[in-house]
Order: sequence, then C-alpha cells, then structure tokens
Amino acid sequence: MIPFLDLKAINQQYRQALIQAATRVIDSGWYVLGQEVKAFEQEFAAYCGTLHCVGTANGLDALVLTLRAWKELGKLKEGDEVIVPANTYIASVLAITENRLKPVLVEPDKSTYNLCPQKVRDAITQKTKAIMAVHLYGQLAPMGAIMEIADEHQLLVLEDSAQAHGASIDGRNAGSWGHASGFSFYPGKNLGALGDAGAITTNDFELAQTVRALGNYGSLNKYENLYQGLNSRLDEMQAAMLRVKLQYLDADTMLRKQIAVAYAKGINNPLVIKPIASDATVSSLHNHVFHLFVLRVKHRSAFQSFLKAAGIETLIHYPIPPHKQYAYSSYSDLNLPLAECIHQEVVSLPIGPTMSMRDVSNVIESVNAFAV
Repeated sequence: MIPFLDLKAINQQYRQALIQAATRVIDSGWYVLGQEVKAFEQEFAAYCGTLHCVGTANGLDALVLTLRAWKELGKLKEGDEVIVPANTYIASVLAITENRLKPVLVEPDKSTYNLCPQKVRDAITQKTKAIMAVHLYGQLAPMGAIMEIADEHQLLVLEDSAQAHGASIDGRNAGSWGHASGFSFYPGKNLGALGDAGAITTNDFELAQTVRALGNYGSLNKYENLYQGLNSRLDEMQAAMLRVKLQYLDADTMLRKQIAVAYAKGINNPLVIKPIASDATVSSLHNHVFHLFVLRVKHRSAFQSFLKAAGIETLIHYPIPPHKQYAYSSYSDLNLPLAECIHQEVVSLPIGPTMSMRDVSNVIESVNAFAV
C-alpha cells in the first residue's frame, strides 16, 4: 500500500535530532513558555519575513485569537462581516463565528480554488471589515490583488496559512502579506509538530502583544489580567520539535514540488482535472508548496475504489462544504454551486517528502488506467 502520507517515515529522518531536542527540554526543567518557544517564535518569524510570531496551542486558536485581538483593539466588533472562500476547511469559518462575526462565503476561483478577487469585490458591503485569505492546498491566494482591495476599502486581511508554510509570491512568504496570519503545525502539515501546535505572524507589535496576552489567560504579567483570556500556548516540547523540522522545510518542499511536477507531466487521463498544467516546472512553482495534490474527478467514489484496489491510499479534502454542515444549517440555502461541485469532486493523491519515484510512477500509471 502506498500511504497517503507516511508520518512515521518523515519523522524517522530526524529521529536523532528530535530525541536530542526532547532531551534538551526534559533536562531544562522548564516546560511552558520557555526558551524553546521563544527561539522558535524568532526563527519562524524570520522564516516568514515578519517582525513577530506568537505561538498558540493549535491553528484554529491562531485564527480565533487574532480576530479576538482585533475586537479588543477596537478594529472589529460583533456582527462585522468577514469575507472567506466557501470551499475552505470549516476551521476558517469557526474562527469567524466564534468571535460573533459574520462569515460571508464567496465562490472561489475555478482553477486555483482560492479567493477570486472579483468575487471579493462583489461581496463587500458597509459591514465588511475583514478578508480571510485561505491559502488552500498549499497555494497562495492572489495576495497582491487582495491587499489592493483591502487598502482601497480599509479592510483587515487575515491569512489562513495552515497549509502554505513557505509558499511565496515575489519573494514574500505566506504569513507576511496580510495584517496577520494564522498557521497550523498539525502533524500532517508541511511543517508538522508531533502533536497540536499553531502560531500567528504579524508586523503589528500591538496585535502580537494582545494575542500573546489573550492566549495566556489574558495576561502579559503573571496574575495581572488585561483580558478575559484563555489558555492557548505553544507547548515547549512541540516548539523544540518544530525548531528541528523547520531546518528541513525547504528541502522537503522541493521534494513535494518534484512529485507534483511528475504528476502534472505524467497524468494524462481525460477523466481527471489536475491542479497545475502539464508543462509546469519546479522552478515555476514559487507560490505552491503542495501540502496536497488535489484532482477533480466526477466519478470520485469509483476512482478511489480503483486506486485502493491498486494499493494507493487517497483522501478527500473536503467532502462537505461549511455551509452544508449541520453546524451551519442556517447557511444551507446559499447558492454556491462551484464550491459544492468542488467538494463533490476533489480527491487528494499521496504526496510527501519520503515517497519514492517508483511509488510516484505507480500512482501515475494507476490514475491513467482508471476508466468508467
């Protein structure tokens, strides 16, 4: 079986370094908000190209706390509208509604599955105060155009960079385009911890300090509580793990891009829609880090069964759009045919830095052999 993502094999590459990092934390006697968290925040901010990074317990909290901080700073208030792509993972929407803000779901670009600038323009009302730019599957949204729209209408921009560590446009990495960005380091991410972890990046010192306080019981100084906060802190052990893996992120991303190019060139089945053109090259793929390689297939169930029989594991990201989830039943009547079509057809092929080229060839051959 070719697994969708072999986390054991990925982490095995760094086993000794991870053990050394874990030992360093154990021997330090300091397990919460220590030197590992401080060092990772500095290193990841430098990697993204921002002045500040604040660790959080997970990626969802990074988004929730950023929006909450903007409310505390008077930049947002309950009922304000936040534009978000309709085909995103539900966490993007949860962060908005958790803050009693209103998600405005817009259809994505049909070729990239990311925000369409024109759809964003069309959705702006007097109540619109922010845009959540989700970099879905590892590809940056068109941030130049989005920031231009935001500047024109004085809107906040929050990047959901949970799947896009290291993706860039014009030399600017994910996490450095918007006014803030939320990252997830869930184990399956391109930069994955060995448990839950997240962070925000920003150039705004006041925002960074507010998020830091909110995630630490509302406190910057012990027993002095500025806000009614919560407990969402990056764990010292996970920070140590992430410091090790950050060193290899760009090399792992290059391997992902090589696999993506091989898929793009080799897959020629007319029954599937590829995410990039057949003539793509590794050097041309700056804005995509291929957290996922997502096909669209009308006969998805049959396609998955066919690949499973060939020993290939696939996953669906994601089977149900947010507005069709029971949790958001009040949005179920929205007319979002493209988003719904995408959710009905997408299927993700195996892709990861430990895949062999033989495995890649087997996937290509099996995809091309599929017929209905």
